[in-house]
Amino acid sequence: MGSNKEPNQGRKEFIKKGLLAGGGLLVASELIKWKPMIEAVKATQHTEVLPLVETVSTEDVVIRMQKELHEALKKPVEEIHWIMVIDQKKCVACDACTVGCSAENGLPPGVVYRPVIKEEIGTYPNVSRRFTPRPCMHCENPPCTQVCPIGATYKRPDGIVSIDYDKCLGCRYCLSACPYGARSFDWGEYHTENTPEVMPYELEPTFEYGDEKVRKGNKSPIGNARKCHFCIHRLQNGMLPTCVTTCIGRATYFGDLNNPNGLVASLIGSPRVKRLKEKLGTKPSVYYLT
Repeated sequence: MGSNKEPNQGRKEFIKKGLLAGGGLLVASELIKWKPMIEAVKATQHTEVLPLVETVSTEDVVIRMQKELHEALKKPVEEIHWIMVIDQKKCVACDACTVGCSAENGLPPGVVYRPVIKEEIGTYPNVSRRFTPRPCMHCENPPCTQVCPIGATYKRPDGIVSIDYDKCLGCRYCLSACPYGARSFDWGEYHTENTPEVMPYELEPTFEYGDEKVRKGNKSPIGNARKCHFCIHRLQNGMLPTCVTTCIGRATYFGDLNNPNGLVASLIGSPRVKRLKEKLGTKPSVYYLT
């Protein structure tokens, strides 16, 4: 039996050595093939310094709007025409503008200055969605001002349609006249009124139109028509409207139409631009890029 194993052992050793030798030759041939490339890499190592990539300076569009706002505020109010441009392709319906507006202006239940209208277009499977933020249009020819019996709602020289809360009777004629549904009525409700007590944050003063107001009892703005005012109180202090700064998609632009070199003036020159219900002749100051 011992004699039978020895030839087998010899054959195994021979095959093993042959495989090792063949493998060595294969590795050697691969090294020879790659040697020029390896040498080229070694030659350039630590000798060539790659040029630094130049950084592209891109200014945030909000910064540009802020600068243009400050420039506009240096002019007489009669020479300013505030407008807003909303890019519907950039709007993602996150409602950040709606929430930001509500917090900024202390809005009660049922009062919304800037809802985002969400539409589904088409039939499955060919379906798309369209989002339309809808603030007050601040029309050049506003129907709401024409029906107010005591002139409590009026158009300022800078194009902003305002409401004098101390004059407003709460007749709601303006709510009916607005073709955009941009006005709400303050019924005096609170978000926390069905809890043991109204939370203090709902009684904090707000500064709409630059006036300090506290929603309490039957005092204005309770019992008044209310709407978007382009955050006048912020504009007066050199700040953009809250909906502009809270828009995560940078879909909302704001500025002075009378600045020919301004951002908004260039945007409304786009073939994508439109205004809502233009046939009514209201001439809205809010433009949409579709």
